[in-house]
Amino acid sequence: MANPLYSARRRRSLLAMTLCVAATGFGLMWLVMILFTLFWNGIAGISAEIFTQMTPPPNAQGGGLLNAIVGSAILTALGIGVGAPIGILAGTYMAEYGRHSKLTDVIRFVNDILLSAPSIIIGLFVYGAVVIPMGSFSGLAGAIALAVIALPVIVRTTEDMLLLVPTPLREAAAALGMPRSYVVRWITWRAARTGLITGLLLAVARVSGETAPLLFTALSSQFWSVDLLKSMANLPVTINNFINNPDPNWKRLAWAGALIITLAVLSLNIIARSLAARSNEK
Repeated sequence: MANPLYSARRRRSLLAMTLCVAATGFGLMWLVMILFTLFWNGIAGISAEIFTQMTPPPNAQGGGLLNAIVGSAILTALGIGVGAPIGILAGTYMAEYGRHSKLTDVIRFVNDILLSAPSIIIGLFVYGAVVIPMGSFSGLAGAIALAVIALPVIVRTTEDMLLLVPTPLREAAAALGMPRSYVVRWITWRAARTGLITGLLLAVARVSGETAPLLFTALSSQFWSVDLLKSMANLPVTINNFINNPDPNWKRLAWAGALIITLAVLSLNIIARSLAARSNEK
């Protein structure tokens, strides 16, 4: 005869497992529905013109998203180009030079706040700090906003990856007489290279679909422009503007643009996870 206490524990375990599986299935169901809707509506709008033609005026036929795609690529590249060096250097200081200092605790605390701050708040901050003094929306302000959003992601991943490097590697290099800067450059950075690249890819995925901060900084444009001192077209704001318009052609382009961003973010996440898995195997 089975032990009553053991049977009761098994029933509770089975109930807990059932609830966990049901909750997971419920969440995955909505994710699948969202992705299915996005692919169903977005595939219909994908064509060669999307990547070769400009955004059309209202009630026009055809057109594409070339200026918005190029604008998003420029803003994302500039944002990562500004945020990556600062984030990597800050994470390196926290992991290598000031691991137990009070300044590191302050930086980590501020970084955690930035990591959880709503992107619209960052957009408002850059609007007051850059857009108002300049007197106009600009691609430069948009790039700064994206850099601020990417910065805490890069800082966190850099610190975590460098802390995973075994201390004996540093000690062996120091025993050979290498200065601390050489140890960081030639030992720890190289050992954590895959993790650092993964952090950069995650930061790109984080900022590539941001809409709220760009509404207050770069805004958008119907025309081709690569002037960083003027309003610049970008995919997130273009999608937001097009999907809220009754024009069916604009809605088609909005769905296509949303699918392009989703595929780009999914690809970056898959690459980042693959690199992380390869790093763990080593």
